[in-house]
Amino acid sequence: MGTVAHYVEVNAPAQACYDWWRPLTRLPEIMSDVRKVESKEGSADRTEWTVSGPAGTSVTWEAEIVEDSPPHKIAWSSVDSSDPDLKNAGVVRFDDRGDGTTGVEVSLEYDPPGGKLGDAVAAIFANPQSKVEQAVAEFKTIIETR
Repeated sequence: MGTVAHYVEVNAPAQACYDWWRPLTRLPEIMSDVRKVESKEGSADRTEWTVSGPAGTSVTWEAEIVEDSPPHKIAWSSVDSSDPDLKNAGVVRFDDRGDGTTGVEVSLEYDPPGGKLGDAVAAIFANPQSKVEQAVAEFKTIIETR
């Protein structure tokens, strides 16, 4: 399983950062490969993700929030029943620095399968460290301009 992480300090309170991340539906604003994240079955804890794949294709899976500790942490994981070949998980931690700034750490884990599907998933997760760093930088810009 691969793991990537990135940390940044933002000029925004932890609660505002948490509130931005909590629905997960805003992730397409900061993650270029994520086409959409939608609430599933009216649940605030279950989402359906659609991510750009190779050659104009897309890949979809379901994820569920597995830990929610406002305003400190949100963690999610793909749901085994959606597509067991697309195992992935993420966590965002918010460290209130006490002066109106927050340390934000984003960590992602992924377990690409083999075969043709593995090739497609590898394209999605190509250069994941760079993608996480870009996403965190985008988040910093968005939250600081609010």
